[in-house]
Amino acid sequence: MTHYGAKELAASFRTVRRNTIQTAHDIPEDKYGFSPAADSRTVAQTLVHIAFGPGIQMHIHANGIDDLAKVPFMELVQGIRAEEAKSRTKSEIISLLESEGQKVASYLEGLSDTFLSQSVSMPPGSDPATKSRLEMLLSPKEHEMHHRGQLMVVQRMLGITPHLTRQMMERMAQAPQRTS
Repeated sequence: MTHYGAKELAASFRTVRRNTIQTAHDIPEDKYGFSPAADSRTVAQTLVHIAFGPGIQMHIHANGIDDLAKVPFMELVQGIRAEEAKSRTKSEIISLLESEGQKVASYLEGLSDTFLSQSVSMPPGSDPATKSRLEMLLSPKEHEMHHRGQLMVVQRMLGITPHLTRQMMERMAQAPQRTS
């Protein structure tokens, strides 16, 4: 079986963040205020949310917390919301995605297998009752991919073909035509 550890975790996070940064580049700055529906984040707010989203997991693991009952979730979420509310240019948001992404990836690649295998207690009534740190540290990548999927729908609403779709279309166009 292939080993999946800190280096692989960091590399996959970097890939996801690189794709998010490309999405941020592809959306025109004058569309950063676009919101696809009432009570939903704008493009800018979503990108800032993505940039700071891993902060909750970073807080848990960098502080060695082994029981989620000890995590000040509301305080952490309020901090992220305050960052989302700040006015930033497209360039500032992209720089933020780059710098925050590098912080997370650097942290991840320095973790030991022993640390990644440690169990963290979930809130009472959760199933499962514990998760490994590795499983928990996969969630920032999953969270980012969820929001990038939202941004890809926004791109379509704005008449933009997402870069991953463009790349796939280019590969398909270059593939030899098969005849039956």
